[in-house]
Amino acid sequence: MAAGAYDRRSVTRVPHAAPPRTAWIPVAAQVLVWAGAAGVLGLWWADTTSVVGPAGWLTDGGRITGLLAGYACAVLLALMARVPILDRGVGTDRLARWHAMGGRYALSLALAHTLLVIGGYAVSAHTDPVSQATTLVLHYPDLLKGTAGFLLLVGTGVLSARAARRRMGYETWHHLHFATYLAVFLVFGHQLSDGADFVGDRPARLAWYALYLGVAALLLWFRFAVPVRGGMRHRLRVAAVRREAPGVVSVYLTGERLDELGARPGQFFRWRFLAPGLWWAANPYSLSAPADGRSLRITVKAVGGHSAAVARLAPGTRVWAEGPYGGFTADRRTTGRTLLLGGGVGITPLRTLLETLPGDVTLIYRARRPEDLALRGELDAVAAARGARVLYSVDEPAAHRMPLTAEALLTYVPDLGERDVYLCGPPGMTEAARSALRDAGVPARRIHHESFAL
Repeated sequence: MAAGAYDRRSVTRVPHAAPPRTAWIPVAAQVLVWAGAAGVLGLWWADTTSVVGPAGWLTDGGRITGLLAGYACAVLLALMARVPILDRGVGTDRLARWHAMGGRYALSLALAHTLLVIGGYAVSAHTDPVSQATTLVLHYPDLLKGTAGFLLLVGTGVLSARAARRRMGYETWHHLHFATYLAVFLVFGHQLSDGADFVGDRPARLAWYALYLGVAALLLWFRFAVPVRGGMRHRLRVAAVRREAPGVVSVYLTGERLDELGARPGQFFRWRFLAPGLWWAANPYSLSAPADGRSLRITVKAVGGHSAAVARLAPGTRVWAEGPYGGFTADRRTTGRTLLLGGGVGITPLRTLLETLPGDVTLIYRARRPEDLALRGELDAVAAARGARVLYSVDEPAAHRMPLTAEALLTYVPDLGERDVYLCGPPGMTEAARSALRDAGVPARRIHHESFAL
């Protein structure tokens, strides 16, 4: 069969059995993080006999916030290390939200640490905060490097703010974010050289080294070594590029030992196309067809420079794929009935789930115009083969538009409140859909969503 063709006979007619549940993984991860924070507070408690006077309260407040800030930095890096059990069990989007929230806490703790320590030392030395800050930075071991690291962390935090993110492309933000690694490296030495809880406490120093070296090992292995090994082992190449809708193309890829990837419906890879202008960025795109061990397919909409260039890829172009990632899979199901609700190119992971999810499945696919309904022929064929329902909604003409409200959804899916819902689409659509689903009585635990807006 030529690349780009679709064989209705290849549709999975007997859905696979439900995989083991992974609901325990997010809970276990949070328990582990909070247990580590308690251990850090225990370190301060064990080393503190008493706190006396304003200087003591300020300084010890600085010690506590400094310890927690250092621990938070290690946790933030671990969350983004792309450890498979976390990525698949927790979900990439939830890990990203944890990372963003933790980043705000880490910056707040680091700022509080800085101000409290300067204030405590200034009160103790009977001097002003500016003079005391200058003395600390210029005369304490590794504190000049620590200050540079702190400023880098602040800069990264500012660039990660939503308003700043809107003004730059994904690739630019992604590469600027690597400054976090340098910032943590610069700050680490200061923690051990100046931290009262580490100076003279060899077990505490060894534990801190173990924490950071462990996180560094995870980052080096999963973010660098594994992708390089996979690129050399699977030798992926572009087989063909096929137009699916205005501004939307499917890229067909072939390679070696693709069955070893273990890619599941609903997951995505980060794709690095070794072509001029594309090789330096690894962007996330979902699989738009179930992996068959011989080939892979993604479907991409031109919304930026990188995605637009994908449409011009030549057959034979080498590709490195990092993954599979994400927890947007059958693992999240809690019932035997499912609604897939997608918009635009968000149909890509839902296309694979439509074919493979067990039980009663209904798909609602929203687009601006009929010609924007990518993969429509495949969706109809899959639905016919497995007995699923597919409903289409377009904004133009208005007569074929389904309002994204609880009343409209319940009209077309009366048992909506008893279904799991897999949701994927543009941010505005997903926010409106979440509100409508909650109004329709769908519990939050049954609304499954994964986003690449990291």
